[in-house]
Amino acid sequence: MSDIDEFSTSTAASRNDLVLRGNLTGPFHPAQNSAVSTDEPAERVAFVGQAGLAASSKNVAVIGTGYVGLVSGSCLSDLGHRVVCIDADPRKVAELSSARLPIYEPGLEAIVSRATASGHLRFTSDTYAARDTDIVILAVGTPSLDDGRADLSQIFAAASALRLTVDRFVTVVIKSTVPVGTGDEVERILRASNPNASFEVVSNPEFLREGSAVDDFFRPDRIVVGCSTDRARQAMLQLYGNLPNSGTPIFFTTRRSSELVKYAANAFLAMKVAFINEMADLSEATGADIDDLALGIGLDKRIGASFLRAGPGYGGSCFPKDTAALQAMGMAHGAPGLLVQATVNANQQRKLRMARKITSACGGKVAGRRIAVLGLTFKASTDDMRDAPSIDILRHLQKAGATISAFDPEGMNAARLLMPDINYAVSAMEAATGADAVVIMTEWDEFRRIDLARLHAVVAKPVVVDLRNLFSRQVMESYGFTYSSVGRPA
Repeated sequence: MSDIDEFSTSTAASRNDLVLRGNLTGPFHPAQNSAVSTDEPAERVAFVGQAGLAASSKNVAVIGTGYVGLVSGSCLSDLGHRVVCIDADPRKVAELSSARLPIYEPGLEAIVSRATASGHLRFTSDTYAARDTDIVILAVGTPSLDDGRADLSQIFAAASALRLTVDRFVTVVIKSTVPVGTGDEVERILRASNPNASFEVVSNPEFLREGSAVDDFFRPDRIVVGCSTDRARQAMLQLYGNLPNSGTPIFFTTRRSSELVKYAANAFLAMKVAFINEMADLSEATGADIDDLALGIGLDKRIGASFLRAGPGYGGSCFPKDTAALQAMGMAHGAPGLLVQATVNANQQRKLRMARKITSACGGKVAGRRIAVLGLTFKASTDDMRDAPSIDILRHLQKAGATISAFDPEGMNAARLLMPDINYAVSAMEAATGADAVVIMTEWDEFRRIDLARLHAVVAKPVVVDLRNLFSRQVMESYGFTYSSVGRPA
């Protein structure tokens, strides 16, 4: 058992309450402890490739080998740093050491194989492997509690285990998504065992999109760093100095502001998704075209075109969890997020509306009907089924009496654990065979390239409900399909 596992869960829970219920009422003041410098960084924004900013190879430990930890650690090793990834599960460590990945992410397997072969990347369950590192990155999970608050027990457990290894200056980087004030509590945990320890806790939230995380790491829009000393600032500049995308801004702010940036960014993007879906409903009702509407407003530089594609709603590991945590944070601090609450409600209703749309395409009832579902993951290019819209939509259809046959290129194993009572096919065409309706749930490229003539030949009824707008009505009708899409004229 690792030191992380041995950390008291009751202690973690009490610390969790302090942070999440707003009981850490004021900002933490490092000046209260003489061992912590209060020097402010000289500049708030630096740029990768900027003259005078030299990269330096660092010894880095990453605690946690989930999605964020594995991608970040692997990509950092590819930049030339010496990285050790620490995880409490020895079986997972053994798999990773053999370059067998627990997640699907384009390009990641090649990086892990290359880095482990070169010796730049290794995996262990021994927390003491962090002892001789310059930078320790906390990338453990912060899942939702029943009331929506972020569960910080893994963060505090990692900090408690780490405190035993801090015997020289180290930059402790919180990359996990955590509520405002978490960094302050991590600092208290580390200092409790060694009041004179030399370290700084830094906030450095990740902005990785599943399915394009490797590219997002190497070519980010920006890097956000919350720190208070020039020493930590220099460490972070050296950590990211070898990024290939010269000119990437590195924005320095306070730790608390940095912690809030991640939640605010994800909530805003979730809001855009919910908004464009509502506009899709209005477009459909009035004869407008949501694709044209999205382009018309997306060309406005103040708005931007990203996240303006209508569909079945958002899901995944971030938007549902982070909007819930932001709501809880707002309530705890007397600043309720009404827009965030409306976004969450709209997204939940979206899935019911999509189930009704499918039912309508089947003539008003799905009882006794066989529905083929192409795609199950919350988006393409990932195997992640967490809060995927397909889960609630298919439950609604099953409750109404439908039989489901589904296929997903990467998400079948995860889907079976969540929905064991549906039929899983080995291909899209097998799923569609004998179907009374075909639903395109996820925008996988292979569905864009599907043989429409063959599809028409194998279905029982030529009905297609395209929840991702992969096709045009003209093309589908030319193949003899009755076609329904999202937010486009009938």
